[in-house]
Amino acid sequence: MMSALLKAMRPRQWTKNIFVFAAVVFDRQLSLHNFDPLLRSFGAFLIFCLLSSSVYLINDLIDLEADRAHPTKRNRPIASGKLPVSVALMTAGGIIVIIIPLAFLLSKDFGVITLVYFLINLAYSGWLKHIPLIDVMIIAAGFVLRVAGGVTVIEVQRFSPWLYVVTTLLALYLGFGKRRAELTLLEENANSHRRVLDGYNLPLLDQLITIVSSSTILAYSLYTFSAPNLPDNHTMMLTIPFVMYGIFRYLYLIQIKQEGGAPEEMLLSDRPLQVDLLLYGLAVLLIFYYLK
Repeated sequence: MMSALLKAMRPRQWTKNIFVFAAVVFDRQLSLHNFDPLLRSFGAFLIFCLLSSSVYLINDLIDLEADRAHPTKRNRPIASGKLPVSVALMTAGGIIVIIIPLAFLLSKDFGVITLVYFLINLAYSGWLKHIPLIDVMIIAAGFVLRVAGGVTVIEVQRFSPWLYVVTTLLALYLGFGKRRAELTLLEENANSHRRVLDGYNLPLLDQLITIVSSSTILAYSLYTFSAPNLPDNHTMMLTIPFVMYGIFRYLYLIQIKQEGGAPEEMLLSDRPLQVDLLLYGLAVLLIFYYLK
């Protein structure tokens, strides 16, 4: 049962919460002499991980019958019967009761953000996920709230608002890519497994993906030479190719390889994407902390 519970909490999805560290990294507060910003950011990361797990449990409880009819989701612990409904419900409730007060202890603003994150995800699970376009925008809002949460737990000095724009566009890109992959996988039975897919088709999703992918590259490029805390020699612009390749690689995976139904799985399994993200991270650290 414990193994089923851990699987139902979807630890692989916790990779999404690395956006919490955007503030401490891009505000250039990583330091060998002061670990407090990093430790506070790590605390925020853990809180988001557990809170998001409670949301996944609640979502699986709401979608129990639909998941049982889905070709892959029927293998989820709750849908398959490996995890009793009562245990999932008690775990989700227990996490919420403990985690929300801890978030307020870390920072009042952070507590408000985590509460808003939980409430909009609750609305998403019960209603908003069935509304085309709104469903993906709510997913994007979750990523922006993660970034905002990271900002509230440290004393931000030069964090650029451009990063909120980039985060929003990137999340929309991943969200529409996921919908496209689902539509391709389920084909004519798509709306019976996920009702919102009845409001999408491949031409529309391809147009939306083109818009947000182009906008993401443009917004990130503007960030690299206009943010106030970047090196004066504009070396941050050297990271643009890594961002472009990551976007192009994801597009290749969803349109050529017919993947992308779970972006976090791709992040953990696609080696070229992993190498690109690693090189991007090393480039940012080098530019921020050694070539400043």
